[in-house]
Amino acid sequence: MTSRILGLVREQVIAAMFGAGAATDAYNVAFRIPNLLRDLFAEGAMSAAFVPTFTRYLTTSGRDAAWRLGNYVINALLVVTGILVALAIVFAEPLVAALAAEGYTNDPEKMALTVQLARIMLPALSFIAVAAALMGMLNSLQHFFIPAFSPAMFNVVTIICAFALVPLMPVFGLHPIAAIAIGTLLGGVAQTALQWPTLRREGFRYRPALSFRDEGVQRVLVLMGPGTVGMAATQLNVFVNTLLATSQVEGAVSWLNYAFRLMYLPIGLFGVSLATAVLPAVSRYVVEKDIASSRRTIADGLALMMMLNLPATVGLMVLAVPIVRVIFEHGEFTAEDTVGTANALRYYAIGLIAYSVVRIASPTFYALGKNRIPVIVSLFTVVVNATLNIVLVRVMGYAGLALGTSIAAIFNACALLVLLRRNLGGLNERHILSSLARIGLASLLMGLAAEGMQRWVEAAVPGDRIGTQVIHVGLSIAAGLVVLAASAWVLRIREFREAVAVVMRKLRRRPS
Repeated sequence: MTSRILGLVREQVIAAMFGAGAATDAYNVAFRIPNLLRDLFAEGAMSAAFVPTFTRYLTTSGRDAAWRLGNYVINALLVVTGILVALAIVFAEPLVAALAAEGYTNDPEKMALTVQLARIMLPALSFIAVAAALMGMLNSLQHFFIPAFSPAMFNVVTIICAFALVPLMPVFGLHPIAAIAIGTLLGGVAQTALQWPTLRREGFRYRPALSFRDEGVQRVLVLMGPGTVGMAATQLNVFVNTLLATSQVEGAVSWLNYAFRLMYLPIGLFGVSLATAVLPAVSRYVVEKDIASSRRTIADGLALMMMLNLPATVGLMVLAVPIVRVIFEHGEFTAEDTVGTANALRYYAIGLIAYSVVRIASPTFYALGKNRIPVIVSLFTVVVNATLNIVLVRVMGYAGLALGTSIAAIFNACALLVLLRRNLGGLNERHILSSLARIGLASLLMGLAAEGMQRWVEAAVPGDRIGTQVIHVGLSIAAGLVVLAASAWVLRIREFREAVAVVMRKLRRRPS
């Protein structure tokens, strides 16, 4: 939660300092390049392949063998990402040109700034790749807090650099937004540094050893290969979307980015967190050949994820404008930017549940040794996404990119669930569908309450000051949560009752 909230604060700082114009468009386009490589070799296919393999070594061969595998994987990542970073720095200009539309590339100043920012940020890839490997090792050892908190350091460092370095950039002949790029680089270093001490306490010692012939490394590569192809296909969509977004009005790239960050907050809080906890557990059950426990764990994770993210979906759609206004409409961020961002947010929110389902379902196939399945589904999803976005952007403008992305995410999630059910002999669908129906009804009632409160409070307490806006949004969210809690209790939603019971147990254990 701290990590995701700080990520939102980081976006607030960037929005207040630079708004949603040429500078932020340049930063967001530049960040696509290291972000693409990160998804391919750090937090995407590599994590999904490494965690089950490392867990298998821990379970069957002991810690010494697991540490050896960890060293091999870390050093392989350093070599591969180092080569990629060097090549990307050299060819940064054609990479940016490939990402942007003709109108964007015809602006020499914006192109030069984008290339410069990309070159500053690219070395962060190696640190983020190592941080992802450390996270996988710690998760397999049942350490979740420090790995989950490490991205918070990324955000903290970026925020500090924004305030400390922005005024200094012109002194060095750099655009002020270069401070954010420097913060991105140093944030990657911080992600690795935070996790290292915890892993050392578990007994891990770094060794500069590398062997691509090691059985464990080869298993990771075998699992990772198809996943990398799948992620590459997904990143093709990123290229298409960025290209289409840069063909829209100035600020569209930034509106989509701010909206996606807001939509990603509940995914990061709940979808990623649940997936992080589910994957090591399912990996252990698969090693023990306990399919029934694997099925139950996945079904419970999906039901709990819906309890948390379905209300978030409705809330973001109903309160899109006031939420964006309170969070971003300060400094250089204008009322027009609020409308543009809120419009994209509504369409992105449609796919929120689907994104979270994919976070749980896709890595499960790696634990099952069925790594080709999510790759094939991903390839089909790419085609669906690209087709929809090309068509919808002509009809709806930049908002069509958000809607097309959400529809493609729903297709991806549904296909993965159908195939996962087939491979596990079921998913306790009766429980999942029953939970979905009840949570959906409770969320609908919550949305009606929140919207009604928003209209009433805007009429009763008018005003544009930030304090007044916070009161409007706060009362609307509070009214929605009260109705959600009451509805969940009346509808006997098991996940809600279990969550309340956990909280009450924690409170009772607190020292007086």
